[in-house]
Amino acid sequence: MEVRNKDNDTVYRLPRWMKVPMPKGEKYSKVRNLIKEHDLNTICTSGNCPNKGECWNAGTASFMIMGSKCTRNCRFCYVENLIPDPLDWEEPGRLADTIKTLGLKHAVITSVNRDDLKDGGARFWAATVKMIKLRNPDTTLEVLIPDFKGVQKDVQLVIDAKPEVISHNVETVERITPRIRSNSYYRTSLEVIRMVAESGLVPKSGIMLGLGEKQEEVLQTMRDLRDAGCRVVTIGQYLQPDTNLARVEEYARPEVFEFYREEGEKMGFSYVESSPLVRSSYHAERHVNG
Repeated sequence: MEVRNKDNDTVYRLPRWMKVPMPKGEKYSKVRNLIKEHDLNTICTSGNCPNKGECWNAGTASFMIMGSKCTRNCRFCYVENLIPDPLDWEEPGRLADTIKTLGLKHAVITSVNRDDLKDGGARFWAATVKMIKLRNPDTTLEVLIPDFKGVQKDVQLVIDAKPEVISHNVETVERITPRIRSNSYYRTSLEVIRMVAESGLVPKSGIMLGLGEKQEEVLQTMRDLRDAGCRVVTIGQYLQPDTNLARVEEYARPEVFEFYREEGEKMGFSYVESSPLVRSSYHAERHVNG
């Protein structure tokens, strides 16, 4: 199975354990059509997620707010790096209505980075969470937030809106962070996790394998996350979404992911989702009580 980029150029050939069926089905079509109808973005599409078919057929999706253009230019991310559009303050209402129409019991929200905004979009984040809660009082929420440059009062705005889970990804080990994350810092990400942990909400983070990290570095990253209070961690295989982005250094075999899952459980994480196709929001409904 070959993976191609947006220009239809072959990027790489996947190993057999990374292959997934083409998305299809009635529920998949319903989610896709509602997203188009309500003019919403999803990281499922913008991030070229391999689990889109499975999740959409389960009636779930990871919605992306504040547009589809990111102010950062991370070397692993498929989301476009362009000057963003102005915030659409009607988006929270449309998103809340879509979640209601889909009848979701749990929803995941993420966003692009908005370094062009004084608060990084924190007020918009808080408004979105509150609107979803208002119109969907029985729906639990996970939010996958940017680092807001580590500004505590901005992170606190999201915490005060009280989503059940707040996730922020360290993405990779400390040594590789400067090479693949734009305007982002490993220690800043750990501090965001620490703030969430101290609030009493469920803190969550994610790591990618395949960027040249060493085993001890991955284990140290997991220990750093636990020390910061992280309770849920996801570990998945990095896939190069475009020829202009960081290349895959290695396809970690399934048994490597199983090793990290077992080590994470020994460290005391409540949940460790670790397998080649795992992404940040994969099986997110399980993590609410993490």
